[in-house]
Amino acid sequence: MNCEEYRQAIAEDPSFDGGAGHLSECAACQDYRAEMQALDQRIGRALALDVPELVLPELPDIESDNVVSLVRGRRFSPPTWLAMAATVAVAAVLGVRLIGGGVEYESLADEVLAHLDGEPHALVVTDVAVTDEQLHDVVPAEIAELDHSAGLITYARSCPINGHDVPHLVIQGQKGPITILLMPEEMIDAAVTLSGEHVKGVILPVGNGSIAIIGELTERLEDVQQEVLNSVTWTT
Repeated sequence: MNCEEYRQAIAEDPSFDGGAGHLSECAACQDYRAEMQALDQRIGRALALDVPELVLPELPDIESDNVVSLVRGRRFSPPTWLAMAATVAVAAVLGVRLIGGGVEYESLADEVLAHLDGEPHALVVTDVAVTDEQLHDVVPAEIAELDHSAGLITYARSCPINGHDVPHLVIQGQKGPITILLMPEEMIDAAVTLSGEHVKGVILPVGNGSIAIIGELTERLEDVQQEVLNSVTWTT
């Protein structure tokens, strides 16, 4: 099973475990599986919305002699209408559309925040750095030249963002872990503010690409933004 086949299967059924062999060897698909399962949980919570009982109005008596027969169309029963309402609610709450085997988000900012929700295991407070070998595998020389001036790098994985595998790094900040996404193929015109339930951040335009920096609500990201920018040089 290759990555495309596995991601198609997990997109159709987030509980799919038939690709255990592939999953044990592919970190990118591990992250994709976690993201899809997090999305499945959000859909489940949306479907659990409390829908009020449908009350139909009383209709006046109609004399059958004065009624003109029309072609009978298909009518929806109350349960069908409730199901349709729940579907609309899901779309409104999630703001995403399932297309084929992937997920399309309304904006790059929405996808970045959703990706963080799908990888809570990355946000661990630790003083153990990733190895240089792992860091170079995730950030190869053809993508960027990266030094350690931004801080202690404790997490490094290649993760899917907008159809591209990008370096997902975590450094240790003053208030907790800080996520850094290097996106050399995501060009933006101006900085984009990120605002989540428990996090805040920014996507900064850098050359022909961009860099996302996200941390705790109380983290002073301004103190690390310039250090992060100075530590990364695009080579693509």
